[in-house]
Amino acid sequence: MKYTVEAMLTQLGYSFNESVKVQMERIIKNTKDFLTIQKHIVQLSDALKPFQAHIAMSNSNDYLKIKNESEKNSIKTVDNIIHDWAQKYKIALKKVDGKNTYYILGFKS
Repeated sequence: MKYTVEAMLTQLGYSFNESVKVQMERIIKNTKDFLTIQKHIVQLSDALKPFQAHIAMSNSNDYLKIKNESEKNSIKTVDNIIHDWAQKYKIALKKVDGKNTYYILGFKS
């Protein structure tokens, strides 16, 4: 199943407008094999919601980022969910120094 830009934005909780659409288009182009992993991104987004963690568009880089803003006792659980997800679907992540945030770089080939 392939998601449109508008559908991806809606799934991630964004309102659709031209500037957000253009930003998401840049993210899609910059993320290796985005069409291969997009459904997994939506699945992870849904799995993170109960933990106050979410996937968002980065303001500083053309990537989606996973923000782990969980309560202290859930941070490790959410990190395990993220790492297990990335390993299962062969997705490259980059941790942001000093934060519980990861960039989704794309499919590992």
